[in-house]
Amino acid sequence: MSINRLTQFHEDPAVIAWWQARLGTVLTWCTPGRRRAALAIAAVLAGVIRPLRDMARADDLPVPSDWPGLASLVLALFAILWLVYQAAVHFRSLPAIVRRHPQISIHLLYWGSLAVLWLSAPTGGAWRELLFGLAIIFPYLIWRCGYLLLSGQYGRAASTRFVDQIIPLWPAYGGTNTPYGKGLDYLSKCEAKNEEELARSQLAGIKLFVLGLIWNAAMTLMERTFYGPETVIPRLNQLVVQGAQAPFLASWASVYCELVWQVLRHAADGHMIIGTLRLFGFNVFRNTYKPLLSESILEFWNRYYYYFKELMANFFFLPTFTQLGSRLRNWPRLRLLAAVFAAAFVGNMYYHLLNLETLVAQGDVFAAVYTLRSRFFYCFLLAIGIYISMRRQQGRGGKPLAAGHLARIGRIFGVWTFFALIFIWNVKSGAPFLARVEFFLGLFGFA
Repeated sequence: MSINRLTQFHEDPAVIAWWQARLGTVLTWCTPGRRRAALAIAAVLAGVIRPLRDMARADDLPVPSDWPGLASLVLALFAILWLVYQAAVHFRSLPAIVRRHPQISIHLLYWGSLAVLWLSAPTGGAWRELLFGLAIIFPYLIWRCGYLLLSGQYGRAASTRFVDQIIPLWPAYGGTNTPYGKGLDYLSKCEAKNEEELARSQLAGIKLFVLGLIWNAAMTLMERTFYGPETVIPRLNQLVVQGAQAPFLASWASVYCELVWQVLRHAADGHMIIGTLRLFGFNVFRNTYKPLLSESILEFWNRYYYYFKELMANFFFLPTFTQLGSRLRNWPRLRLLAAVFAAAFVGNMYYHLLNLETLVAQGDVFAAVYTLRSRFFYCFLLAIGIYISMRRQQGRGGKPLAAGHLARIGRIFGVWTFFALIFIWNVKSGAPFLARVEFFLGLFGFA
């Protein structure tokens, strides 16, 4: 058996036929409706467990802590999701300004509720605790609600049921504030409709589970081999604190090791989530797909964190690019630049601002923004890099890249170097912005 056939076993007709023969009765019983029902039940449980867990972690804040308050919070969250679903189903009946700007509308409602929270007296009682709890949890739901409204905007939500929409809204299969698998529209598009498609999807999910275990093992190996107490390569978050005083060779080694580590971390976590979706028949695209083999910055951006890239593209890049079509018709480069910055810079920063939900809920928005000061520069460099990469791709006019192993290795190394260096301003560390600048300059002997 060839290596390619072994690694692509989920596409092998013989393996698929074997899987169908072994699990024929199970595959027949697991119809799309039953699979969705199982995920919907799990989603309802997730919609109860996650708020309870988040409130337990925020016990030092004025959030619901007794059972009546927690029950009210859970019911309020499901009520909000129901209202968003109704808005999507009856999208054409919404006010014109909401129909034109559904995403802005839902975010304005969120910030409006925050304003009410900030202006209310700390002695507000149970209703203020409820609002505080909603403010902490809703950033997890807001982008998922965005996909639901997007479905309504395109007229696809009207034919769906709330019990199905709850699957990606409260995903029991896991995820972050970034919706893995996007919304129900994308899940339905990738859903297995017969036994063969289900077998293929499940085998693809098993492959991701295996890869996830391998990448977790690789991370453990890196910890013991490169990052252990007796090695000479400290973690990047430790080195940037030292600024220009960081050891030269160790710094360069750590910069590249950190890139590999971050790729492995995203791949390992994402494979488990997407693998679970595939087991249930949703053969969606994986979150991380060989980014370390990318030959351009744009290609890496597409492969590294696919569902975050899709989030930025759907809610920032495409709306900006479309709305500027008539105004910047004669300036296509400026139009592209604006759209790229809307996604990679503005959208990226806004997303991570919402991730600081506790600070934002407390009204410390400026403190939250200040916390992200190094990421501002990271996002700026990322946007510049993506724009240049897109322009170079357009400039080639579809012509292939230079052939040859050395040329390909050179392009891959260039992509590694770009992302490894800009990550200096994104790595989680107590290092201030200037210390990171000094560390960067020290890599080239300028500090």
